Amino acid sequence: MASVSFIAITTIFIFILTSSSCYASTPSTKTTSHPFKKIYAFGDSFTDTGNIRSVSGPSGFGNVGNPPYGITFFHRPTNRYSDGRLVIDFIAESLSLPYLQPYRNIVSNASSSDASHGVNFAVAGATAINHAFFVKNNLTLDITPQSIMSQLNWFNKFLETQGSKAASFDDALFWVGEIGVNDYAYTLGSTIPGDTIQKLGISSVTSFLQALLKKGAKYVVVQGLPTSGCLPLAMTLASEDDRDSIGCVKSVNNQSYAHNLVLQAKLQDLRKQFPHAVITYADYWNAYYTVMKNPSQYGFKESFKACCGSGDPYNFNVFATCGTPSASACSKPSQYINWDGVHLTEAMYKVITDMFVSGKETHPPFSYLLDMRHG
Repeated sequence: MASVSFIAITTIFIFILTSSSCYASTPSTKTTSHPFKKIYAFGDSFTDTGNIRSVSGPSGFGNVGNPPYGITFFHRPTNRYSDGRLVIDFIAESLSLPYLQPYRNIVSNASSSDASHGVNFAVAGATAINHAFFVKNNLTLDITPQSIMSQLNWFNKFLETQGSKAASFDDALFWVGEIGVNDYAYTLGSTIPGDTIQKLGISSVTSFLQALLKKGAKYVVVQGLPTSGCLPLAMTLASEDDRDSIGCVKSVNNQSYAHNLVLQAKLQDLRKQFPHAVITYADYWNAYYTVMKNPSQYGFKESFKACCGSGDPYNFNVFATCGTPSASACSKPSQYINWDGVHLTEAMYKVITDMFVSGKETHPPFSYLLDMRHG
């Protein structure tokens, strides 16, 4: 792909995946008993519930802090890249836990923030590979400097403040959201092969998971990459002859699929290394693909267009994205799969969560993980 495409895609990922805004308040919790007392979450903008608001990094675009972000559920922007709740929010609900506080909020408001039910360390724009790699290859372009290992450092610092309260993780669920899409995006159009990104990215994620497991994590869910080729961003930048059987960008979906195969093999190795832990793979790719094959079955009428944005044919324009004055939102986000060209609607996140929690897209099943916890 030409360098102009590389600049365009990197610019839009900076535009959409990094900005500053407010954070969401914690809702009232359910009164039923729950198998886990806390959740520790990690990942990027698909999981971030507020860390990007205060991290050092690009803050020139405040679009995620503008309406119509958050319009569906919170009725205001909450620094979530959606019209409402994310997968991690629905996971918390399913476990009768409150929504997770972002780590940076806890650090800046230590006296008033409640971390007793867990912490969200995910940060928008984060990469699997350490930031130094992108600096070395002149690919930073003011991207978010945090990686999955940065989040591990945050986790370690958090544990230090908890003392004996963090001695055991028997009652903790570790949720590792998608991480790696940004690595491929930041290097697209450069001379760095995709195979190199796959190798380095999965190596970093594996080291991260090993660190958690060595600390005593017993219940871990790891999301794979989604069908990134179905995002309006990818559809806009790729040539029209690069399409698969469901109309998405074939080369990008194949790349994500190959990445996930290697990741799953690494998870199997970790299961052998840590036989007392339950490590579940959440198949984000197949969940998304399943919906795309038959969207109407899940209540969706629009598969490719972004609900919020501007321009044809996908309601997506690099220079007029959701939250900017030139963009507008659809009247019924629940009928759309995509929210802003990169991220998904609350409705789609709910469908995917249901597939993870009650469906067939977790391996071993999420129900097995819960049974092992109760056992």
